[in-house]
Amino acid sequence: MATLQLYTKGASVWTPDPDAVWVSAQLLQDYTPGDKHVLLQLSGGKETLYTVEFPSDLPPLANPDISEGENDLSALSFLHEPAILHNLRVRFLDYNSIYTHCGIVLVAINPYDELPIYGEEVIDAYSGQDMADLEPHIFSVAGNAYRTMIREENNQSIIISGESGSGKTVSAKFTMRYFAVVGGATQQTKVEDKVLASNPIMEAIGNAKTTRNDNSSRFGKYIQIGFGRRGDIIGANMNTYLLEKSRVVFQATAERNYHIFYQLCASRQLPEMRALKLAAPEHFRYTNQGGDANIAGTDDVMEMERTRNAFTILGVLPDQQMELFRILAAVLHLGNVKISGSGRTSDRSYIDADDISMAIFSKLLGVESAHMAHWLCHRRLVLAGEKLVKPMTGQQAIEGRDALAKHIYEQMFKWTVHRLNSALRSQTGRAKTFIGVLDIYGFETFERNSFEQFCINYANEKLQQQFNRHVFHLEQEEYVREELTWSRVEFSDNQQCIHLIEGPLGLLDLLDEECRMPKGSDDSWVQKLYDQHLTGRCHPHFRKPRMSNRAFVILHFADTVQYECGGFLDKNRDTVFEELVNVLKASQSELVAELFQQQGTGPSVANGSVHTGRRAHREHKLTVGFQFRQSLQMLMDTLNSTTPHYVRCIKPNDLKEPFVFDPKRTVQQLRACGVLETIRISAAGFPSRWTYEEFFFRYRVLLRGSQRWEEIRLTCQQALPRLITQPDQYVFGKTKVFFRAGQVAVLERLRAERLRASAVILQSSVRGWLARIHYSRTLEATFTVQRYWRGALARRLAQTLRYTKAALVIQKTYRMLVDRHVFLLVRQATITIQAFVRGTLTRRHYRRLVAERAATQLQARVRGWLARKIYTRLRAAVVFAQCCVRRKAARKELLKLKTEARSVERYRELNKGMEVKLIQLQMRADQEARQSAALRESLRAEKEVAAAELAALRAKMEKLEAQQKHAAPSPAPCSVVSQETEQERRRAEEKAAQELLQLSQEVETLQREKASLRAETERISARLLQQKQAQEALVQQATSEATAALRAELDEERRKHQGLLREFTRLEQRYDNLREMSQFTQSTRGLRRSDSALSSEPPSPSPQSLTPLSLSPFPSAFPSPEEVRRVSVTSPTAEGNFAEWSLETPMEQLMDKLGLSKESAAELKGEDLAHAYDAVRVANKFLESQLLSQRSQWEEEVDRLRCQLLRVSSGSSSHQQELLDACEQECVRLRSELKEFRNTVTFRRILTQVLPSVFPSESPSSAQQKAPTTAGLLECRRRDESKLLKNLITDVRADVGVALSPGLAASVLFLCVRQADSRGDQSVAASLCRATVAAMKTALKKNNNDLDMTALWLKNISLLHDLLTHHAPKQSCVNEGIPLLTFDVSSLTHALSELRIQAYQQLVSITEKRLHNFIVAALLEGEDIPAGSRRRAGSRRQAVPEAGATRAGDVDAPSVARVLRELGSLYAAMSHQALHAALIECAFHQLVYFMSTLALNSLLLRKDVCCCSRGIHIRLNVTQLEEWLRCRCLLTEGAASSLAPLIQATQVLQVSKNTDADAHALVRACTNLSGQQIVKILSNYTPHGDVEERVCIDFIHLVQDLLKDRVDTQPHKLFLEAKRVFPVTFPIEAPPTISADNLAIPDSLKINFLRRV
Repeated sequence: MATLQLYTKGASVWTPDPDAVWVSAQLLQDYTPGDKHVLLQLSGGKETLYTVEFPSDLPPLANPDISEGENDLSALSFLHEPAILHNLRVRFLDYNSIYTHCGIVLVAINPYDELPIYGEEVIDAYSGQDMADLEPHIFSVAGNAYRTMIREENNQSIIISGESGSGKTVSAKFTMRYFAVVGGATQQTKVEDKVLASNPIMEAIGNAKTTRNDNSSRFGKYIQIGFGRRGDIIGANMNTYLLEKSRVVFQATAERNYHIFYQLCASRQLPEMRALKLAAPEHFRYTNQGGDANIAGTDDVMEMERTRNAFTILGVLPDQQMELFRILAAVLHLGNVKISGSGRTSDRSYIDADDISMAIFSKLLGVESAHMAHWLCHRRLVLAGEKLVKPMTGQQAIEGRDALAKHIYEQMFKWTVHRLNSALRSQTGRAKTFIGVLDIYGFETFERNSFEQFCINYANEKLQQQFNRHVFHLEQEEYVREELTWSRVEFSDNQQCIHLIEGPLGLLDLLDEECRMPKGSDDSWVQKLYDQHLTGRCHPHFRKPRMSNRAFVILHFADTVQYECGGFLDKNRDTVFEELVNVLKASQSELVAELFQQQGTGPSVANGSVHTGRRAHREHKLTVGFQFRQSLQMLMDTLNSTTPHYVRCIKPNDLKEPFVFDPKRTVQQLRACGVLETIRISAAGFPSRWTYEEFFFRYRVLLRGSQRWEEIRLTCQQALPRLITQPDQYVFGKTKVFFRAGQVAVLERLRAERLRASAVILQSSVRGWLARIHYSRTLEATFTVQRYWRGALARRLAQTLRYTKAALVIQKTYRMLVDRHVFLLVRQATITIQAFVRGTLTRRHYRRLVAERAATQLQARVRGWLARKIYTRLRAAVVFAQCCVRRKAARKELLKLKTEARSVERYRELNKGMEVKLIQLQMRADQEARQSAALRESLRAEKEVAAAELAALRAKMEKLEAQQKHAAPSPAPCSVVSQETEQERRRAEEKAAQELLQLSQEVETLQREKASLRAETERISARLLQQKQAQEALVQQATSEATAALRAELDEERRKHQGLLREFTRLEQRYDNLREMSQFTQSTRGLRRSDSALSSEPPSPSPQSLTPLSLSPFPSAFPSPEEVRRVSVTSPTAEGNFAEWSLETPMEQLMDKLGLSKESAAELKGEDLAHAYDAVRVANKFLESQLLSQRSQWEEEVDRLRCQLLRVSSGSSSHQQELLDACEQECVRLRSELKEFRNTVTFRRILTQVLPSVFPSESPSSAQQKAPTTAGLLECRRRDESKLLKNLITDVRADVGVALSPGLAASVLFLCVRQADSRGDQSVAASLCRATVAAMKTALKKNNNDLDMTALWLKNISLLHDLLTHHAPKQSCVNEGIPLLTFDVSSLTHALSELRIQAYQQLVSITEKRLHNFIVAALLEGEDIPAGSRRRAGSRRQAVPEAGATRAGDVDAPSVARVLRELGSLYAAMSHQALHAALIECAFHQLVYFMSTLALNSLLLRKDVCCCSRGIHIRLNVTQLEEWLRCRCLLTEGAASSLAPLIQATQVLQVSKNTDADAHALVRACTNLSGQQIVKILSNYTPHGDVEERVCIDFIHLVQDLLKDRVDTQPHKLFLEAKRVFPVTFPIEAPPTISADNLAIPDSLKINFLRRV
């Protein structure tokens, strides 16, 4: 089917647009050949007619949906400009992917934002991976170059180009970073650090602000990174091209000069800068021409600090830096030198003698001001052997001044580059291969183009030619590799344009010829160009503008550019007069003299020339164009000798806004950078390439025949002629089938039609089935409706009859009710009237009785009120008096309480209010009780007084009665007296009754108050109890939080400590290498050993060879040279054997082993080795001191936190505080006594050693007397110690070591140490311990790749550490009844603690190294996955495995079973050695995190695994790993949390991703994934097959909005840190009791010389 037949109704095409360049449209009618118009509907709904004169004028077809967001532009079905632009826009805006492959070119779009895709974990993910396996990235290009260099051993080049602001420098920086990490520069020469340190310098002196970029590089550079034989970086070199010197003296509007000038002006207030006499940039002519001198977001002072630090790193001394700054400041002052004209015609010029700028310029450069001023205004001529001095006009003098400024800046720039190369130069010999990184300017076209743009575009023409030829070469290689019958692919070559520029009588030749003419000018040169290339035979790439005679036009490969000829000759000559240079050579400044002396003595390679005025030296004047052509040719020769890799940087917009895509600017750059040319070359051949496997599984609906793997290729070859009738549109290769452009779209259309036809058949069958079901259901429903309707009619008739009967009954009943209601109303009215009349009469009588009763009661109440009023006043007076007395007493009590309250501590102060209130209430209750008792007592006294008065009255009455009886005749007075007495008695009784009543009321009131006080007391007590409980809870919570924080900090310190220990291990290994080299070099004067002697066993470490350095935290890390010489003194013939053994390997073999060149072997002296050894030893001592200081800081922090915890807990009660104070005082006393005791013991030991006769009790006889008290030990003679360590530790074979019981070596050695200690020989015991530690460290290094042996020594080291700790002298107060050691073992236990951490890290590292190569393939690809689902159908760059090949039966193939075998090996090794379960769990937690992190990072970078089917397989693989861990009780919380991100990533791949509910559910479920990771997985999701669908952009945007509202507990990172190390904590437990009788020592160890004691 021809491509024209694809232009049918509904087809998508691209139409030109003035704003968006290309817009999508849809055909509304079929196209037939001969039609002059096609009807299109634009994306906005507008219809338009598209004119078609010829079939080639048809609008470009859009690619099918399968190619949406394709990683490689060359894999698109239709290769044209709109397809490329659309694919880049989709990847950049929708998927945030800034990198896209275009064949061999990597297109990089500047995002103008920081992206988290450049970390070390990303470098690890791309290291060793094929470019087609992962997402496009700058690391993939760098990795491909590095692998090609290592594999083919040839040089590589990475060519990074693009216009200003497109990100070239950043891409080069990340490329360098990749090489530094992969090439191991961090362990060797720190080349990356030096190159990165050079970036601020090169940016300061070579970058400037332009209208398009705030940090534009105004020069090109080519960095060659040299690699050694092992692939490690050993040096670098930088070459620069075409520095824009004209910017020094001229800047356009809104532009700046080079950054260094503004940095100097901004730092003018610094003390060391004041001597430069600088001012603001607005005061200098060379910095104020562009207007605003500031850059938004840039601090020139900080940039100056970075520049100075970079100079320091590169080895430029501060004095030289200041000399450099003086030169730069002098250039600024030179621009302010005022040159005035004189004479009638201004044919002369002069400089004022008091010109300040001239004086400062001369002083800064150290030259004579008068001489410099003279030669700035005059020039020397040589005519007929006679020297003449000619004055210059003002304009000529100004031009000469500017030329001098440019020349000074150029010399300073070259000097800086030279110093940079000196710092980067290899110190270890010549590099075997190199990778060059070319950061060069891209094609430029402005409104006014001059000489600089001409040179830049000329360089791009050369690079484009090399690029075209390389792409053509790769295209032909692909065809040859696939064994295709092909014809030569034609492509556009720009050789004619290059010949126009550099050929004979070309632009450069004519320009150089015009520069040699005495009166040459720009106009005459342009006229020669017109005559040469327009007259006669017109050159196809040269044009003349219509409206100008001072310009010319060149048709470049990217665009047509018009150049203005003004200034071409001056810039090409770049003349500076020799007299000015001679003045600078005589400068008092060493740096200035060095700059210009080098110019005079060396060959002329500058971008300009020095004008001497003598014809004899004209042949030495190299023009700028000639030099640039030479340097460019050298660059092209270098690139042609290497394998190139291309990176094209694109600037998406001119506003520098993040993720804003301007199609006009992008298309302009795509045309200029050669990407479209790559597409044209690919389109000229067979751009679409599918493997047979991918083609079959994509288009199997169009194929017929067997679907077995062995016959897939034959099936494809038989079916394609039927699908594509034109045989020249496709061709079959060895492993792939190749298609012309557009044929994949034809196949996609056929596939869609076949699927559509199948869908129609399915739809017709389903619709018929649905119609039949609908008819049967309708018929059944009709019968049901009829049945229900008839029943409803019958029920309606029956209901009517029922209603009629009911109406009659209702009428009868209603009439009866109406009559009855009338009767009841009449009767009720009668009864009501009677009731109201009777009630009125009764109420009238009642009111009269009530009035009488009220009068009586009113009288009684008034009388009572008067009596109570009198009583109340009396009572109030009494109460007031009592209150005054009680208030005074309460105040005294309050003062007392306040005095007592001031001494209460913090806890009682917090509860002061409650306690005071409780005390007051208690006191009030006691006072009330006392008052109640007093009242009772007064009541009793009153009663007694009343009784006495009553008795007296009665007696008086009796007496009066008796008197009355005796005095009967006078009754009148007696009656009067009796009445008075009766009244007095009555009053007394009433008074007594009232007082009794009052007292009883007061008693009741007091009782109620007492009850309320008791209730309040109970309530306050309960509240205080609750507060106390709450306070205790707060104390417990604070204690738990402090404990948790302490543990977290302890874990962090432990992790840092273990990381430092790992770094120390690496440094120690490097030291061992240097020590071996030193031993080899020192043995050149000895005798050569025989072959039998070479097979002798190496000397093992002995106790005598151990120095006090073994007591450090890093035992035997840095033995001194004396120790190295004493290591071999363990046998009688050791003195002679060492020199003979040292002659085994010559110096040349040593240099080969260390990766050094043989030429440098003679230069390597003993002093160099000694310096290297001293440097390593100093570094390790520094590391040791740092570790000790960190440990001391940690201990101080622990003590501080414990004290805080004690202070917090001490506030609970005063009793606890007293106990704590007492305990603390007791501890202080015990510590002081212990210190005095230790001092006494130490002093006694010293005296014993110095004066043994003074202390006879410490003699060996006494030790021998104590020895028999211990039993079950092992005794080793002093001469057998080295043999014991050798047979038991250093020379144990793997098969013998695994067969030993766990911890046997540690048990044997500990029993020997105890025996030596028990007999009083503490020095021997300590020496044996130190030798044991050194031997274990040696054995650990010897078995650094053996899992079983590492686990063996981890067990022995841990057991020996626990035994020494448990039997240490300081444990006397803890371990009752345990025999303790008598010497200090603290340093030994510390060394063993460090060593067991090292053994644990080595154990985990061995497994990680084994898993690293296949863990990603095992988890992400699996082993039982069908061949059809290994890769997505759209990935067309994978190789097809051979027929019949299967990976299921391959034992070494990446699979989950292989992963489980490796984990099982580790688990078996650790379990066999009976290591603690917590240690095993910690190791597997680390490994699970390592595996999960690598798998997740790789998943985020691979599109072929981001599909639903692959997610199911990954989940199954993770489930197998979980089950394996769960069966062995290793699936701890840490391991499960490490697997959670990978599991949730598989859930993202499997769940539905269509609706809003799906988005909410996805965000809620993925709590262990960061928002960036979720969006990345959704963006990479690639459906496999026809069942799955792509994730729409709206769904991704919805998920992003939901993630913004989520409180993200995960760090905002895209990739996890694979090198994270979890701190290990060794469990503390008491070791088992060890006895020699219980040890089963096999004879294979050969330690029968030990004697049981």
